[in-house]
Amino acid sequence: MEKLAVIFISSFIIGLSGALMPGPVLTVAISETTRRGFWAGPLIVLGHAILEITLLALLILGFADLITKPGLLGVVGIAGGAVLLWMSYGMLRGIRHLRLDLSDGKSAWGGPVVAGVLTSLANPYWIIWWATIGLGYVIISMQFGFTGLAVFFAGHILSDLAWYSAVSLFVSRGRRYISNRIYRGIIGACAVMLILFGIYFGVIGVRHLI
Repeated sequence: MEKLAVIFISSFIIGLSGALMPGPVLTVAISETTRRGFWAGPLIVLGHAILEITLLALLILGFADLITKPGLLGVVGIAGGAVLLWMSYGMLRGIRHLRLDLSDGKSAWGGPVVAGVLTSLANPYWIIWWATIGLGYVIISMQFGFTGLAVFFAGHILSDLAWYSAVSLFVSRGRRYISNRIYRGIIGACAVMLILFGIYFGVIGVRHLI
């Protein structure tokens, strides 16, 4: 039990340290919260969790060698950069006419769950993390069978849920003080951040291929 507790606590802390770093998921979480309210954050984490459970299953099935190949990381970087640029275009399109209306649950890219999947896939460092730190945790956790894996994943995903729920709570509670002009500025800033991340990830992808 003590070793399982160590796995849980360490996976939570390491996961939280990664979640706290600014990135596409945080940018979209802020953007979606201004559109939908508090539940945008947890729903984005749900999409992120679905993707990570799928990858975890693939790692268990023996795909660990595949995700460490530079060629795949290069393709992920370029494709991810393109996805982020596409998402930023959707945010900027019609920004002049945007109004802060949380009663309309529509989103440019299919909602926060889909956004959680896309922003995770778009980040090549997500693949790199799972190919290194994540794979190491899988190996250690497998010593305790599926119970160990469940404890590791619970600690890992709870760190994301805690952080993005806190972000959504902060943004949603402050929405009453956000005018439409400020709202457009937030969306525009988020879109610009996605453009920068998209270009950066694309460059990283090209370097991996070269």
